[in-house]
Amino acid sequence: MAVNELHPENWVDLYADYLFNYAITRVSDAEIAKDLVQETFYAGLNSSKNYKGDAAERTWLISILKRKVIDHYRKINSKKGKAEVRMNYSSDSDAEGDWLEQQVADPFSRDGDNVMENEELGLAIQDCISKLPQKQALVFKLKTIQGMSTEDVCNELEINPSNLWVMIHRARTALMGCLNENWF
Repeated sequence: MAVNELHPENWVDLYADYLFNYAITRVSDAEIAKDLVQETFYAGLNSSKNYKGDAAERTWLISILKRKVIDHYRKINSKKGKAEVRMNYSSDSDAEGDWLEQQVADPFSRDGDNVMENEELGLAIQDCISKLPQKQALVFKLKTIQGMSTEDVCNELEINPSNLWVMIHRARTALMGCLNENWF
């Protein structure tokens, strides 16, 4: 017997802040977090007929939001896989331009193995980023993944450009080691 019921008319008042805080800690971008919360509410409305009442309303919405966050990163990885990470993938190579993105599968390829490999690499990259120190991961995401300017990142995080580049270098080095251990 279902104990919980949905009350979509109250979602914004009751859950918007909670869902936003959940999303912002995972995507580090307020606009994207807001979009994900809106998408969560929309998806909740569309799938409300499937709600069985076993979980609390907030728990059910969080599970939808978790999938939205995962879909967000999958979308980034499939569209920007080549531009997303710029670091040497092999310390054995002297060749200029031997970058990790050259090893990422083409997301537009019709070859199913490449698509799967690209998704797996994207998940491996996200896993490795999650192992970085928090500020280092944030700097790396803002500058390298989201493409923010050096000046904007420095202003937002109140750091100087030298500090930013040291953190980027350390993040790349750590990611290279993590990916070499867990992916290559």
